[in-house]
Amino acid sequence: MKKTTLTLLFFSIFIGCFSSHKEMHSIPGIEKITIDAPTQALFRGKPNDNVVRIQITPTHNSRKKISNIKFSFNDRIDSIFKKACLHMQNDEINDWIAETDNFPLNTEIRFDLNEEITNEKTRVFALELNLNPKVNLSAKASLSKIQITFEDGSTYVSTPDAVFRPAIELRAAGQDNCHTYRIPGIITTNKGTLIAVYDNRYTRSKDLQEDIDIGMSRSEDGGETWEPMKVIMDMDEWGGKPEYLNGVGDPAILYDHKNNTIWVAALWIHGFNRDDMAWWVSQPGMTPEKTGQFMLVKSTDDGKTWSKPINITQQIKDPSWQLLLQGPGRGICMDDGTLVFPAQFKADIGTKAIDGGKFTSHSTIIYSKDGGNTWHIGTGAKPNTTEAQVVQLSDGSLMLNMRDDRNRQIKDDTNGRAVAVTNDMGKTWTVHPSSNGALPESNCMASIIGANVWVGKENKKVLFFSNPADKYRRINMTIKASLDEGMTWPEHYHLLIHAPEGFGYSCLTMVDEQHVGIVYEGNRNLIFQKIPVSDIIADQK
Repeated sequence: MKKTTLTLLFFSIFIGCFSSHKEMHSIPGIEKITIDAPTQALFRGKPNDNVVRIQITPTHNSRKKISNIKFSFNDRIDSIFKKACLHMQNDEINDWIAETDNFPLNTEIRFDLNEEITNEKTRVFALELNLNPKVNLSAKASLSKIQITFEDGSTYVSTPDAVFRPAIELRAAGQDNCHTYRIPGIITTNKGTLIAVYDNRYTRSKDLQEDIDIGMSRSEDGGETWEPMKVIMDMDEWGGKPEYLNGVGDPAILYDHKNNTIWVAALWIHGFNRDDMAWWVSQPGMTPEKTGQFMLVKSTDDGKTWSKPINITQQIKDPSWQLLLQGPGRGICMDDGTLVFPAQFKADIGTKAIDGGKFTSHSTIIYSKDGGNTWHIGTGAKPNTTEAQVVQLSDGSLMLNMRDDRNRQIKDDTNGRAVAVTNDMGKTWTVHPSSNGALPESNCMASIIGANVWVGKENKKVLFFSNPADKYRRINMTIKASLDEGMTWPEHYHLLIHAPEGFGYSCLTMVDEQHVGIVYEGNRNLIFQKIPVSDIIADQK
């Protein structure tokens, strides 16, 4: 994975003027050529604009003609792409200039042009790619070379090293009358069914308090196709208040593989004012009028039907806390059948949070040892931590991987995910050696799962982790692997899957033994991809 420099929402790879032998030389009449080619997801079923952008600036009084532009790939693309188009963008005009559905050598896209560049005016050429509607999500197209040939025979070659993978736009902004979809969670059942959950934010992207329900999508073919969205948690007009004052959101999903039961936890906020933020207005107490409520729904038929909401606030919340809520993301079923959701609570413990606020927050866990009949809660793992994910290690302990809100101010080598381990179901916690150092981020939700996969000839316990892998912005959605249960995350096990900026939350699941599934946030939409394990653990043989 090569690192590049951010330009607006794209990673700009500026390559000097190279011949086909990559020797530096000047091109008469051309002042500068810049290539923007970020690794990114490409959607099935809709055009993918601006996949590559080429900016060409001529010198003073020059007249140059482009003969052709050629995009070369390391992978066969004839079964991946249906059509490719080239657009020229100038002064906010987007003119189509060429298209092709013929891919020479099965690894090349070529546009023959007769385009003149004059008057020191930058010309922008944008590549649009349309996927074959039947392309498998585990495919990929690795762009290895872009060659621009001018009429006088001079050439420019760029080697961007961008990878394009097919994706499903699981939920699109505006779909089913929802302004925004956010906060993904996903699990795989014993039957191989994928169940994804998320916020249906109907009127705007704002967090609770707002008109929000929990939506669910279901796939029986490994994520290649998905059933229509179903609302599985809706608090309606409870207590004489409208739906926008009874929002329920921030879901976490858990699969009990011993009892074939799916659980979804969510936060219900009742009353208050519509423009209030639940994090700040929820107060000490136990009733809906005072504080957020910890809600569950469950399915015992592989996600086809769901129970009515179950309120477990009385079982697990301390009345002195301002707020208690789940993950979000996903929980786990331990080897002994114990159900565990990651959680977070906000409490006034007599100290000031790093942002100068009155309260501080703690990540923790809630758990059930009787199949979800009764629930219990652990202690706080670390101050100023919030959104967390939990994974069981080989020795039976639980690792909690946490969003550390001090990262809002700290951008040094300690900027990263906080990590703690418990051997007694959250009564006590030990700081993990990787805490705040191994997994940098800009302050965001992340995902971690554990799975047994084949590495070479050995079946090993591997941890997979996803987040926007950048200290400053929610860019570079990346999946990482650890073969030593989180002690190290070697760079050669880092796979960039989507470089452009987005809201940045993600959730992982094992689709099967060979593929990792991920749902992550774009901009008001949710993206699903299926990644071969062998692409993440790149030296696997």
